[in-house]
Amino acid sequence: MPAALSLDLRERFARLIKGGISGREAARRLQISAATGSRWGREVRVCGSATIAPMGRPRGTGKLAPYVGFFKELVMQDPDITLFELRDALANAEGITVHHSAIAQLLKRLGFTHKKSRWLPASVSA
Repeated sequence: MPAALSLDLRERFARLIKGGISGREAARRLQISAATGSRWGREVRVCGSATIAPMGRPRGTGKLAPYVGFFKELVMQDPDITLFELRDALANAEGITVHHSAIAQLLKRLGFTHKKSRWLPASVSA
């Protein structure tokens, strides 16, 4: 996802608009796209400034948001439960099918961590 244009550029744009220049002309002077100039111009006229809006989808609005309590309860009951077991439990209980990586991202956001348990010999001979 691209980064938002700087606040300094937006402030210079707002000064040009308040000085009576059209959004497209201000965009041409500042070397930004005409579409951005008209959009920012409209925003400056309505709100008084062209602020940086948050990018992306709001947190907590995904497919798994209603099932946070369900996952917390399952992980607290059995800390060694796998992602595939969590996926299957959700499918059996609620009829929802999701990818196990979506469950991993949700658990990470909730603060749950995992540790790979792997048997390693005490001394490795080369």
